[in-house]
Amino acid sequence: MIIRQARAADAEAIATYLMLAMEDILFEFIGQTDSESAKAFLLHFVQQEDNQYAYQNCLVAELDQQVVAALNIYDGAQLLRLRSPIAHYIKTKFSINFNPENETQAGEYYIDSFGVSTAHQGKGIGAKMLQHVIDYYVHQQGQTVGLLVDHDNIKAERLYTKLGFKPVGHKLLVGKTMKHLQIAPS
Repeated sequence: MIIRQARAADAEAIATYLMLAMEDILFEFIGQTDSESAKAFLLHFVQQEDNQYAYQNCLVAELDQQVVAALNIYDGAQLLRLRSPIAHYIKTKFSINFNPENETQAGEYYIDSFGVSTAHQGKGIGAKMLQHVIDYYVHQQGQTVGLLVDHDNIKAERLYTKLGFKPVGHKLLVGKTMKHLQIAPS
């Protein structure tokens, strides 16, 4: 398996796998519960540059020359700038005043979302991607990495804590309280 920086050509796969992790959140963003509309919205931004979900802010896992997982990560200090084109698009296209809570902040690289192909789940791909992020951002770059996990997602939280993430509080995201976990350089 190869973990690499995403390219624009990976956009369809990235949107597919990130949807696995954030479909409900996207429904809240666009005010619709239609999976096709949510995916089209996400794909629009994955294909673009300089926004929260841009392919440049993604890593992908490739197995047998096929993208099987995607992880979206960016500098938390850039959240408002990266979110701005999304807020404008939602207001223009969906007539919704988009102003969600800040799920990250300066001082952490934020794993916004990640997902693994349903055909490849349970094979350690997600853990390897997370370890890759930890090795690069925490161990090599000396940065803190953070993420949010749903209180009900015990399996994911167990994986994160096994890899060294520690609870640091709670954050709201589209009105839902989530656990905020971080891993910092020692």
